[in-house]
Amino acid sequence: MESVDRRLLVTGGAGFIGSHVVEAALADGWTVAVLDDLSSGRRAHVPSGVAFYEIDVRDAGGVQAAVRDFSPTVISHQAAQASVSVSVRDPLLDAEINIRGGLHILEAARTNKVHRIVFASTGGAIYGEVSSGAADECTPERPYSPYATSKFAFERYMETYRQQYGLQAISLRYANVYGPRQNPHGEAGVVAIFLQHLRKGEPLQINARQTLGDDGCLRDYVYVADVARANLAAARGDTPALLNVGTGQSTSTRALAEALAKEVGVTPILTSALPRPGDLKRSVLDSTLASSLLGTPTSLDAGLRQLVLWSELEDAAQTNF
Repeated sequence: MESVDRRLLVTGGAGFIGSHVVEAALADGWTVAVLDDLSSGRRAHVPSGVAFYEIDVRDAGGVQAAVRDFSPTVISHQAAQASVSVSVRDPLLDAEINIRGGLHILEAARTNKVHRIVFASTGGAIYGEVSSGAADECTPERPYSPYATSKFAFERYMETYRQQYGLQAISLRYANVYGPRQNPHGEAGVVAIFLQHLRKGEPLQINARQTLGDDGCLRDYVYVADVARANLAAARGDTPALLNVGTGQSTSTRALAEALAKEVGVTPILTSALPRPGDLKRSVLDSTLASSLLGTPTSLDAGLRQLVLWSELEDAAQTNF
């Protein structure tokens, strides 16, 4: 681990993954600040005592002011347009947030002498179709959706900033992340969506992989605590410049629905739908390198169990309140 002043700015730190990064960093002794526009995140997710900047990454002046004020040594860039479906419908919006907004972060890092940036990239989309086996860090990138393309483009910008300005840059390519605080009201996050429907007794829609009625797309589901742990290792400089963060295990949408329903204790009502535009048929990451650095990832069954327990505790707390 490098010796570096431990001041971490987390963009998107009021959101799903970002809030877990914030908590992990605080537990690890970092001084932490959050930059978030609260378009999908919640102010309540930011712990008391953590500096908070309500700023959209598309606001160049606001980003510069926040970075200058907090003076981070490391930026964890989690803020993003994170829906493949939205990117297919509106690629300009996707690029405005993920590329132009990202460049505002890079420029603020460069001009304020930030030591390192850790980027929430996507392995679940950037490698394209993984017809067999699992994609490792040497697998050629084949972005299929505007979302994957914007993430890959920002990785290239980071490499340019490393070469031109000496900014250390680490890309973490996530598989499909799930866990507590994931938003069930958007279009990303099938686990959160399924959990909400199950608890309401509503049917779960299985979007087909190829043919209506099949088991759905195959994905690698990684628990959010494992992702937060990877971010902290990267912030400390304990990872290579590119790292897959997943489990290497392939799970169909139908199998996911049945496993989650089992943890909830209900029999799921499953319906079938056609494939969604932009969806990959199969995406699985080889995370051997991450496992060697961070330990064995959380199994899907264990992660779903923790998620369901958290949701029950949340419901109980709201009822008592």
